[in-house]
Amino acid sequence: MANKKPKPKIFHKMHVKTGDTVQVIAGKDKGKVGEVMRALPEFSQVIVQGVNIKTKHIKPQQEGESGRISTQEFPIHSSNVMLYSTKQNVASRVCYTFTPEGKKVRMLKKTGEILDK
Repeated sequence: MANKKPKPKIFHKMHVKTGDTVQVIAGKDKGKVGEVMRALPEFSQVIVQGVNIKTKHIKPQQEGESGRISTQEFPIHSSNVMLYSTKQNVASRVCYTFTPEGKKVRMLKKTGEILDK
């Protein structure tokens, strides 16, 4: 039992990337729209601006310093968000298509809007 190998990190394929605009489709923040600030593919989670906000109470670290309360966004599962078109204000599934140059890009199914430049 002394020679335990560390588990390799598994990166999950996700339909969202950092910088995408998404709408939350499940959970307490259902219906909120925000931008993906960070993608965590090893957990298949994303951090969305203004969604899943937690309050954290921080103790004073030094003498004379006062404690404080800070709020920050926590990760949610990528299956609970859907890509969102800001032009037509509608959430849509994603599909993949090719540009005339032969580059594979993501496209919204409902609107036909291409996400990758």
